Amino acid sequence: MNKTKVTIVGASGYSGQELIRLLLRHPHVNIVCFTSRQFAGKPVAGVFPRFRGQIDATFVQPSLDKLVGDVVFLALPHGIAVEFVPGLLQKGMKVLDLSADFRLKSAAVYKEFYDHEHAAPELLKESVYGLPELHRDKIRGANLIACPGCYPTSIILAVAPALKRGLVEPTGIIATSLSGVSGAGRKVSDEYLFTECNESARAYGIPKHRHLSEIEQELGTTISFAPHLIPLNRGIISTVYMDLARSGMDLTQQPDALSVYRDFYRGEQFVRVTDSLPDTKNVEMTNYCDISVRIDKRTNKLIAVSAIDNLTKGAAGQAVQCMNLVCGYEETIGLL
Repeated sequence: MNKTKVTIVGASGYSGQELIRLLLRHPHVNIVCFTSRQFAGKPVAGVFPRFRGQIDATFVQPSLDKLVGDVVFLALPHGIAVEFVPGLLQKGMKVLDLSADFRLKSAAVYKEFYDHEHAAPELLKESVYGLPELHRDKIRGANLIACPGCYPTSIILAVAPALKRGLVEPTGIIATSLSGVSGAGRKVSDEYLFTECNESARAYGIPKHRHLSEIEQELGTTISFAPHLIPLNRGIISTVYMDLARSGMDLTQQPDALSVYRDFYRGEQFVRVTDSLPDTKNVEMTNYCDISVRIDKRTNKLIAVSAIDNLTKGAAGQAVQCMNLVCGYEETIGLL
């Protein structure tokens, strides 16, 4: 069986490094190109010693003529990935974009949340939002997959069953998320220095974090979202508060919410509905999303809690999951 040839653009960032880790163990993949503006010309294993003995390649400058193979992963900041996508599609490559450039269907919403015009608005309708649990069939036939953000993955998966099964009202939803520092990317900035983050927790991006746009798009409703930075390397835990449906239903007769969630995610390999409340340590370096729910009869609310690894299910792992679908491989290959 011929292996799928893969290029990783932006392979020196946290998501890029995670892609390397996962794809190296994928039996049907051969990574043929690693790009990095910062480390061009340097050995990949020299920059990342963890890959010594596994990779004999150097980083190259990202340019369209050097991006070869069947599949390309774009692990780039928003606003930069879009520069490569039209040319890559013309070359017949399958594109998995880990940035925010093609997640939104509306160019106007993109401008509202990202403060600049979209550079290729004609491609927004062509892209498929890469959340397999909700869009698996569309992902299989797509040429351009927009891999979800880490916060949206944790929140959408926690809320979708309750909304789609009519357990809750579509209004008044409040989500609060706590994220490890790697979610900010691999960059030098005072606010992400060890001494600034250690022994501290802080809220940011309130009331209009950029990820709110794709959360609302996928859930089809407006929510309130409060992200927080906490002193972890990796991991996200989200808690979402939803009003139980006002349908005259006796609270004592509410359906078992855990059973509803288990039924919704039945057969899903990477969503685990748990009796106990999720903990980030149980999903670290995995592609799992752990979810549990509770009914608070005092306040008439359904409370959903989810935990993911922001670099795996929240980024690179989910992208590999989508690649498996696009290439016709078993969805879990390289991820279990």
